[in-house]
Amino acid sequence: MKKINIFVAAVLVGASSVACMAQEEEEEQEGPIAFTYATYQYCTLSGQDRMDEIVKETDAPIYDELVEEGAFTSWGWLVHHTGGKWRRVFYFQNETLDGLLDALGAMQAKFAALDGEDEGADICYAHDDYIWTVELTSQEPGEGRADAGLSVYYVCNESREERADELFESTFAPLLDKAIADGKLATWGWSAHFIGGKYRRLQTVTGADHKAILAARGDLIEALYGGDEPDPAAVEFNEICGSHSDYLWDIQMETP
Repeated sequence: MKKINIFVAAVLVGASSVACMAQEEEEEQEGPIAFTYATYQYCTLSGQDRMDEIVKETDAPIYDELVEEGAFTSWGWLVHHTGGKWRRVFYFQNETLDGLLDALGAMQAKFAALDGEDEGADICYAHDDYIWTVELTSQEPGEGRADAGLSVYYVCNESREERADELFESTFAPLLDKAIADGKLATWGWSAHFIGGKYRRLQTVTGADHKAILAARGDLIEALYGGDEPDPAAVEFNEICGSHSDYLWDIQMETP
């Protein structure tokens, strides 16, 4: 599991050396792991499959080119399976906020240079934009995700949401790591709101299929809330982030 402050342990060195190494590593890792620009799209049901074709045929080569140029570290196209009104998600990532915004400009310039009408604008007629900071993740750099995904979008008490981050890391993350070790999940992530709408935190997991994801989620809920005495940390987390929206996604395209 990667996090913002990662301390390095040394073997057979003096205590002062260990402290210096830990401080240096903490300084190097200060800040988010990455920034994610996500566009959540409202699309016509009759045209959304055509939108997928447009992305595959026209957009994906441009996105891959941006990865090769270093503007994107990754990008993806997610297809609605179960959930609310969002039908498609396009996202891209960069390691820094400046890099993310530069990448947005580079992408817009490439599409502005294309000839012809924007057929997709009539299909996906509105959208919500969010910028997320990736705070915790199980993924290694360059590692892809599985084909099915679950996103949980939390509404939180803004004055206590950093406490929610601590509780997620100490309570939820170890159980998610175990689910990966047991082969029940492929990846998980935890992101914080930077710019966007009402959702303040985002939990993501991916797995082989939606059944596997929901089974693993059931195990996690049972471990934290089952029995006569729910985990106090999980209860506190729910008091801070007391409302959420769930979406199941098909991860149709991703690089890497």
